Amino acid sequence: MQIRQGNSNDINALVAFNQAMAQETEGLTLDDTILRRGVTSLIENPSRGFYLVAEIDGEIAGSLMVTYEWSDWRAKDYYWIQSVYIRPQNRRQGIYKKLYDAVKNIAADNGGAASFRLYVEQDNTKAQQTYSALGMEQSYYLMYEQK
Repeated sequence: MQIRQGNSNDINALVAFNQAMAQETEGLTLDDTILRRGVTSLIENPSRGFYLVAEIDGEIAGSLMVTYEWSDWRAKDYYWIQSVYIRPQNRRQGIYKKLYDAVKNIAADNGGAASFRLYVEQDNTKAQQTYSALGMEQSYYLMYEQK
């Protein structure tokens, strides 16, 4: 397995993974044009963040996206982990752990992170167990949004 940063050659796979994740977790079908624009924009603008992909035998088996949030209290970025997707046939093989370890190494190489954060569906207990097993804890904060 190879963990590497996503690039423009991975856009189709990343779009497909995002579509699959949205359908699987929320029953949503995302607008393909907007999603493709979003994935492409992140890859073309690394100041916004990056994708990591896990490649097995030349095929992408999993991926995640990291975006940054500046913390004036800590004078470092929070690394927000988003769009986590592992192909069903590759789940429970330690792929997310390897991706997460790579995120932590990238942060360390860039001066460290204020912390590593992600949000997860309240009913996605398997994902929550995975995150807990890797040392993540449920945050003190609740999330609010306005659409």
